[in-house]
Amino acid sequence: MSFYSSLCEALKGKIPESAMQKLPKSYFIVGKIAIIKLHGELEKYKKEIGEAILKILPVKTVCLLKEIRGERRNPCIEVLCGNGTETVYKEHGCFYKLDVAKVMFSKGNKFEKMRVVKQVKPGEIVIDMFAGIGYFTIPIAKHTKVRKIYAIDINPDAVFYLKENVKINKVEEKVEILEGDCREICKILGEKIKGDRILMGYIFETYRYLESALNLVKSGTVIHYHFLAKKEEIEEEMKTMRKKVEKKGFKADIKYLKKIKSYAPRVYHWVADIEIV
Repeated sequence: MSFYSSLCEALKGKIPESAMQKLPKSYFIVGKIAIIKLHGELEKYKKEIGEAILKILPVKTVCLLKEIRGERRNPCIEVLCGNGTETVYKEHGCFYKLDVAKVMFSKGNKFEKMRVVKQVKPGEIVIDMFAGIGYFTIPIAKHTKVRKIYAIDINPDAVFYLKENVKINKVEEKVEILEGDCREICKILGEKIKGDRILMGYIFETYRYLESALNLVKSGTVIHYHFLAKKEEIEEEMKTMRKKVEKKGFKADIKYLKKIKSYAPRVYHWVADIEIV
């Protein structure tokens, strides 16, 4: 029986038929926590829906995701039923501890994480400019012979869990955590080191941070550049990127360009692998 059918069965007689037809057909699970979205009249019956989901899914808590706020991508979460919002999620042999009410976990980038991991060569220096709780930092540290990862994030909640995840996955020797604005940190860091690989996993107006990333490059550095765009906007996005690279005295060789997932109608999350030459 599908999730939708099971939910309808569990809610029979508890909510009106008109609401039954609008029940969510999907959900998002992080560790032992189920996260759902509800719209319109379903908000009136959120407690009943949460209790029903708790009975049919192997989770400890059911949460309602209302919105994602600001540059730091802070989730606005309401607990519908259950016990607590902290959990541990396992992916590709890595463990991620987090509080879903404080930081979001994107499972949609699973393929992209391992694609990058497979590119990392022994001895590389990697800079993760938007490390979060360690989405890319942890698998690179755990599955490669990277020399050092400098993991940067401005969100104190994300940094707290990043530190926890570095310990849980036993990669303390490979990861140096830097809390603050990546634009300021990259300027200082660039005076000491140059990276072999730079991760720019933030998708909103990423070009605003590119100049900071360029403080850390040398010939041969690869930047994994994430961004949002419609298909017809790709050329302009890449033109803007090239201009910023050339302004710093380098050239950009685009080695890879791929759509990761849909973000909004006709708007997609893309990644470009840019080699600096």
